[in-house]
Amino acid sequence: MTDSSAPDHDPAPLRIAVIGSGPAGFYAAGHLLADSSERYDVDMFERLPTPWGLVRSGVAPDHPKIKSVTRIYERTAAHPRFRFFGNITFGEHVSRADLLAHYHAIVYATGSPADRPLGIPGEDLPGSHAATEFVGWYNGHPDHTDLEIDLLSAERAMVIGNGNVALDVARMLVLAPSELAPTDTADHALDILARSRVREVIVTGRRGPAQAAFTNPELRELGELADADIVIDPGELDSALAVPDPGATENATSRRNVEILRDYASRPPSGRPKRIVLRFLLSPTALRPGTEGHLGSVELVRNRLVPAPGGSGLRAEPIEEERETIPCGLVFRAIGYRGIPLPGVPFDERAGTIPHDGGRVLDPASGAPLPGEYVVGWIKRGPSGVIGTNKKDAQETVDAIFADLPSGEGGASLAHVPDTSDPDAVEALLRERQPDLVTYAGWESIDRHERALGEPSGRPRVKLTRLEELLRVAASEQPSS
Repeated sequence: MTDSSAPDHDPAPLRIAVIGSGPAGFYAAGHLLADSSERYDVDMFERLPTPWGLVRSGVAPDHPKIKSVTRIYERTAAHPRFRFFGNITFGEHVSRADLLAHYHAIVYATGSPADRPLGIPGEDLPGSHAATEFVGWYNGHPDHTDLEIDLLSAERAMVIGNGNVALDVARMLVLAPSELAPTDTADHALDILARSRVREVIVTGRRGPAQAAFTNPELRELGELADADIVIDPGELDSALAVPDPGATENATSRRNVEILRDYASRPPSGRPKRIVLRFLLSPTALRPGTEGHLGSVELVRNRLVPAPGGSGLRAEPIEEERETIPCGLVFRAIGYRGIPLPGVPFDERAGTIPHDGGRVLDPASGAPLPGEYVVGWIKRGPSGVIGTNKKDAQETVDAIFADLPSGEGGASLAHVPDTSDPDAVEALLRERQPDLVTYAGWESIDRHERALGEPSGRPRVKLTRLEELLRVAASEQPSS
């Protein structure tokens, strides 16, 4: 006879490590912790002392509503089964082997932090920059605080790319001081942007307006800038739209973009001191030096749209005899992001992603899933979609984890059993290798400090932009063990 009064013993928790604290990582953590079985513990690892990834260091400062998504992530971080380990570099302070020894599953959520190069002569000239660097600079990313952007000499800049990042860069270059003042733009950038001599920004894309990757709100808000007119040559726009694209016609976003662009093309300039010029069907072929070896001009070739192989839309083909040279002192390449390899983790160099099947990381040799290893976000699917896209993406991966771990149905073949699942052992290991580890309490100290600095001037925060500053403030209130 059994004793019905004997206490029930809950099964040991299944421990999950999430590498990266951007939207994809937090959505994955949130889905795991929302599971009704309450069997999952989540530890999140982040290279910086601060979480949120591109929400903190990528979203434009004049888009505070987009940044408010962090309230969702804060609820996840408050869960008793969640821990944050900041200032921890994967491959330096903790390895893949370390994590497999301590966790039932690893979720890679490291995004696509590198820019795609143009691959043309002169790309390394002074005055030529990756949009990733510029965005990190004005957003206060510690890696880019000391970036030198000469906004005090050049009067014309070119942004190469036809996506939202290109529009962000163009907009930041022409925002009025009154538009920048209430934002969390890094102080070092605020000062230089306020004194900038840039008066014209040309945004160029290799394909046409119907194929541009702008979202409607991002394109529409260009027309609301206080100091800048939006200029589009009507004849050039009509020429760029002359080749029908059935795929774009069926896409509501593309159709609306074309309507917005036609509206801009019909507007007479209002005499604002700055302007953004939108051009299409142009590809840069070389960046040429001007005085003292600094960037002086961009050489471009005009393109035409032709059917892509296999009938999948249209592609841009250069018209070799139609070329143009535009003088400018600054170029920002915004043609896409790219993932970078993680030590010991499979990587597809061509795609810039971790190979996977439904979020399960694949062994390059066998093509079979690697037990206990998963991927989410841009490092999974490439740099596409908006912040919310990561929620569904993360759900797919978490569903795979649920199916594979012992609590799933018939998932034993893909289950991974660590050597130990002692949570204290992980923290001890991390603190031994990185004495300046930052817990979530340390991040909250940084957050309070930045918000307090911003309050007197009505700004959401004044960001700390140097690692030593961030670590000093983080250490001021977080527990030592």
